[in-house]
Amino acid sequence: MIIGNINCISYKEIFQKIKENRAWLGNGMGRWISGFIVPESYDLYGTEARIDENGNRIIATNNCLWLTNLDHGRRHQPLPLMTMEENLKYSKHKEIQGKKSYDKYDNYDAIEVSFTDAIPSDYRGAMGVPISFLDKYNPEQFEILGMDDHRMQYPNWRGRGPDLNGKPVYRRIIIKHRKK
Repeated sequence: MIIGNINCISYKEIFQKIKENRAWLGNGMGRWISGFIVPESYDLYGTEARIDENGNRIIATNNCLWLTNLDHGRRHQPLPLMTMEENLKYSKHKEIQGKKSYDKYDNYDAIEVSFTDAIPSDYRGAMGVPISFLDKYNPEQFEILGMDDHRMQYPNWRGRGPDLNGKPVYRRIIIKHRKK
């Protein structure tokens, strides 16, 4: 088990293990990790810094995660999803609700899904999802095709991530539904 920053998911060595189902996120991410004890010399600031009942100076962070190869039941729980039509009509995200369709990348044949809970249940093509998707990833439900720049062979790919309406999008994991 390893504790790491969420961005370590994008390191090619780590991501390859995740893609091959040899490593995955542990049970808990972000605020699930209660904090790190720091020395007296460390300045405590922010809402996540505190001194516990034993006098330990603790800094909590919401960008850490567990990486592991120990299986746990949560990684096999299916992610509840709505259809594309339902997402476009009822999504709680203003970026999705009311649109006519999901946006497609300029330089890759996949749709942009900015929020894990907005993955359409009925879309069978490639989808770009945020790296935080891996906290909800179920290997029986989804196949990871790759990450935006890890030597994937896409037409017109520039090796830095997908473009959406002429602008680059932050790192995306490319997934698709597994066949039932």
